[in-house]
Amino acid sequence: MEIKASMAGNVWKMNVAEGAEVNEGDDVAILESMKMEIPIPAEKGGKVKEIKVAEGDFVNEGDVLAVLE
Repeated sequence: MEIKASMAGNVWKMNVAEGAEVNEGDDVAILESMKMEIPIPAEKGGKVKEIKVAEGDFVNEGDVLAVLE
């Protein structure tokens, strides 16, 4: 399952690392756009297989932030 950006912005913080377990609703990342912080929750629980972005990266809406197993 892919966790995608809900809007364009900078990756302010990644709250998970590869191999971490996440539950449905956990904030995986926080994006910053126009001085607002937007949490990106996991739609389902699972194990983080891969982080696709780094803190400080710019992402567009729909870009993959992380992949869960």
